[in-house]
Amino acid sequence: MAERAGAAAAAVMRPPSPEAWRQVWRDVLRSQQLRKTIPSVAISRVNQFDAERLDFEMTGMLRGQLLKIFSFVQPGLLSRYEPELNAFLEFLIWRFSIWVDRPTPGNALMNLRYRDEREFLKLPASQGMFLLSVFVRAQSFDAVRTGLEGPGLTALQKIFYCLALVGGRYGWARLQLVSAFQRWGDRDSRSWPRRVWVLLQRAESFYKVAYMINLIAFLRTGRYRNLVERLLQTRLVYLRPNMSRAVSFEYMNHQLVWQEFSELLLLVLPLLNVFSLKKVLPSSLTGKETVKRTDEETCPICEVSPINVPYMAVPCGHRHCYYCLSTRCIANSTYRCARCNSNVTAMQRYHPQVELGSSDQQNVKNKI
Repeated sequence: MAERAGAAAAAVMRPPSPEAWRQVWRDVLRSQQLRKTIPSVAISRVNQFDAERLDFEMTGMLRGQLLKIFSFVQPGLLSRYEPELNAFLEFLIWRFSIWVDRPTPGNALMNLRYRDEREFLKLPASQGMFLLSVFVRAQSFDAVRTGLEGPGLTALQKIFYCLALVGGRYGWARLQLVSAFQRWGDRDSRSWPRRVWVLLQRAESFYKVAYMINLIAFLRTGRYRNLVERLLQTRLVYLRPNMSRAVSFEYMNHQLVWQEFSELLLLVLPLLNVFSLKKVLPSSLTGKETVKRTDEETCPICEVSPINVPYMAVPCGHRHCYYCLSTRCIANSTYRCARCNSNVTAMQRYHPQVELGSSDQQNVKNKI
């Protein structure tokens, strides 16, 4: 009995074979794959924002080309129909990209595509055993584990995407123009235009709040950059796992810097008084010497001779061009005369006095 107990104890303490370790490892992997949830894929948020920006720039480039073409036919022909033009261009981009299961120009440059997230979420529950068997037989479970697999958008999702983005933007832009031109906000509070205008303002406020909440959620999770994508459950994923973005970060940074700089100049330059700056800056920077002219037939501002539509500055009486003097007085209420540095309070049309000769004076006397 003692020998049998010792043999049993020795059998229990004997280490398992290497094949047993491998079999246990396979069982653990299979159990983990069965219990595995949807893999979390980290899609770059910067790429998604850049893709949207590139799509916007593409629409702007096409709009600029069309405006140049129709400018030779009739200047300002398409300016009245700018919402319709933008909607038409966005519809063309949607028709030849999303509708035919292709990425938009911005998404293609950022290596992104749209995926139906609802069908992808159903994938492990319905096809988990099949994918596991494929993994056991052919070891081809890598595509599912990356989380980039999944079907594209359905026809219904594509149609609602077009109606929400293209149609929604067009409708909102047209309503804003109509309400601004017809002054719905200035109507009587009981009239229907005023009620519609109040409803539009409330809808805009609600949309901004919802957009802000969605933006915070997007920055946290990296999914659904706008409200339409969240409502339709359409997510941007990488088109090719081993391919990076086609547009470098340096190029996008340069574009963003120049765009913000140009917008800053457009905002600041109208607020500056260029002529006051010229007086403050020294002559070494402006490249011109500040020499006061004494010629009465020359405008002291634009230095043209003879003066175009001469006007006198009141009270000093020095003559200026009408355009030069009026623009300076409008831009600066305390404008001083460029010839005598006196404060200009008003302007008066200059009427030259005709000097009569001796013969003319004699004829005038005879008539009197």
